[in-house]
Amino acid sequence: MAVSREPRFVPGVWGPYFSAMVPGMWLTEGGQSATGALLDFTIRSHARGAELLREASARGTSVYALLNDRLAAVAANDGVASPAELTRELHVLPDHHGNRSPRADPTLRGMVSGLSLDDSVDALALLYLATVQAIAHGTRHILDALRAQGYPTTTLLACGGDAKNPLFLREHADVTGCPIVLPREPEAVLLGAAMLGAVAAGDHASLVVAMGAMSQAGSVVLPAGGAVREYHDAKHDVFQRMHDDQMAYRARMTRGRS
Repeated sequence: MAVSREPRFVPGVWGPYFSAMVPGMWLTEGGQSATGALLDFTIRSHARGAELLREASARGTSVYALLNDRLAAVAANDGVASPAELTRELHVLPDHHGNRSPRADPTLRGMVSGLSLDDSVDALALLYLATVQAIAHGTRHILDALRAQGYPTTTLLACGGDAKNPLFLREHADVTGCPIVLPREPEAVLLGAAMLGAVAAGDHASLVVAMGAMSQAGSVVLPAGGAVREYHDAKHDVFQRMHDDQMAYRARMTRGRS
């Protein structure tokens, strides 16, 4: 979500909407068709998904925390420079439910390249990581579309459930090359409601004033850069190529029906 004083039309991105988020400013909204649901699907549809969900319940933690720990162990055992490199031969196109932005094509479907017969928990962890990275590359694609129309985005502000997953944040920072700033108050929706209430009660003159008085930045996740950036530049090329390949497959099969 990005705001501007003047309307900016971005192909494949929703809006602009006047005063939809910040009064007096134009909102542009780019999103993906499924992120949390895609991660849940990836885990639950895997042969080890149910086993891992039971373990998470028994240990009073989340399945994501277990997978994050497993990936750290695998990376340490493999001696890779960065955990991101574990997916060098595993790539995901996250359009299982179509593409909302910036391609705006509900007919697209997800793709996975690099599957093997390994059905271990480690294999699930790698597929989970590749899916997180794919979502991050979808975010990078949206940011590129926004930048092309005058949004020089260099920093991301994150909130919501996915912002509680450190691996999700790390991969997004590394893939996009943008620092990610987290709010000091993690329940951002409740804080936003409190801001509206404060303005309605007359405690603050406007929503912008309330935002400045009631919200503060918390921790910041910095992108790795260097070799990690180069790695994700290559992954982004593959990400874009997978879409092109899907279009080529579709065109070929359409000709096959004629």
